[in-house]
Amino acid sequence: MTAPESRLPGPERSPGFLLWRVTLAWQRAMRAALAPHDLTHVQFVLLTTTWWLTRSGEPPTQRQLAERAGTDTMMTSQVVRKLAERGLLARADDPADARAKRLEVTQAGLDLVAKALKDVEAADASFFEAADDGFVDSLAKLSP
Repeated sequence: MTAPESRLPGPERSPGFLLWRVTLAWQRAMRAALAPHDLTHVQFVLLTTTWWLTRSGEPPTQRQLAERAGTDTMMTSQVVRKLAERGLLARADDPADARAKRLEVTQAGLDLVAKALKDVEAADASFFEAADDGFVDSLAKLSP
């Protein structure tokens, strides 16, 4: 039997392993920040991304939201439906495409985004305070 070989001395020098560990720790921080708002992280991302997209123009379609957030379109549809049931998003038929739904954040959604965003941004700042300013630039280069 051949023993595995690695070019690295151990997992502490593996960028993928380190990213995995950092991601898990960051996800725990996000869950803690969002728990008081009764939001999952994906709900927060889709609600807040809808708000961001709406600020820059017409209400986005679910497909545009999924593309911007980098989420699966079916999962996006399910989460958007739940957010609409909670009165946080409104879904309307797109007048130009009967198959598409346009999304708008309701007043209740805006109120929740305002509260949750403060907590998430504070948690991000605390979590990443040890990283230097180039860290976000490096992440942006790796982001698809």
